Amino acid sequence: MLLVEQQRLRIGTRVSPTARVHALHVRDLLAKTLPETPVEIIPVETPTERRVGGFASPHGRTAAKRELDRLLLSHQIDLAVHWMKEVPGDSPLPEGITFGAYLRREDVHDVVVFRAGSPYRALAELPAGAGVGVSSVHRCGQLLRLRPDLRVHTTHGDADSQIDALDAQDGYEAVIVARSEIARPHPPQERAVQTLDLETMCPPIGAAAIGVTCRIDDAPLVDLLYTLDDPATRARVTAERALQHGLRAHYDSPVAGHCRSLPDGRLSLRGMVFTRDGRHLVDVCEQDAANRPTRLGTRVAAALLSRGVGALISH
Repeated sequence: MLLVEQQRLRIGTRVSPTARVHALHVRDLLAKTLPETPVEIIPVETPTERRVGGFASPHGRTAAKRELDRLLLSHQIDLAVHWMKEVPGDSPLPEGITFGAYLRREDVHDVVVFRAGSPYRALAELPAGAGVGVSSVHRCGQLLRLRPDLRVHTTHGDADSQIDALDAQDGYEAVIVARSEIARPHPPQERAVQTLDLETMCPPIGAAAIGVTCRIDDAPLVDLLYTLDDPATRARVTAERALQHGLRAHYDSPVAGHCRSLPDGRLSLRGMVFTRDGRHLVDVCEQDAANRPTRLGTRVAAALLSRGVGALISH
């Protein structure tokens, strides 16, 4: 541990407000263990991410992840902080890099945020033809399955930007965002917020989980991150990512998945694949031992593929 205490720690992160909140959280956790060690946050922005909506594309997410990996392997940063739902699941980690810690998972629920002054308080109250903004395929498919009579708008940017845009125009009544991605408070202004249960809106793979990568050969740092690791979150995210990998899916695939722990300690993984218009859905739920997350994810992926979801994913 002395080697860690004698040097400055550099944390690489994306430039978005939400990513900075995550990096600050990691910094604060490290400061409790190493109060004398300076910790610097290094924002990383790729050319793709500088374009409007650039990070929202699969290429943008892959480019950001690769840049953080490159800086880590070239010793320009010591740690990299990742929002796990954005980490591509269809490509392995580069040799020499490991996820040293998965922090305790945050709230995985999505919320419906209504326009300030809107008379509506819940999705069920919206009239046919009302507009709702979503930024992801998994939300679009599930929303249209629930309310095919709504008009769905594609939104861009982080959760806070989507909420700001909602109030700036009359094109739609609400946006659906992840509760954990709202990085700053928004004045109520007679605004209603509805929490969606997990049956209504199953989250994406890796939702609300923060992963921290480091170099495998940096033994003191690997040991340090081990003290921050939450085993339950690691098991659940591992199962979800095994499901994603088995389906050869990515963040923008029409796939949702959520793993939870049962009272007896076993893991339960739900995987969903649907068409983007929500008309067709395949839903599988399996259980396995807590120490078999990869097997569980693989089993759910195999069960889904046996029911023909490959055509839905590639459609």
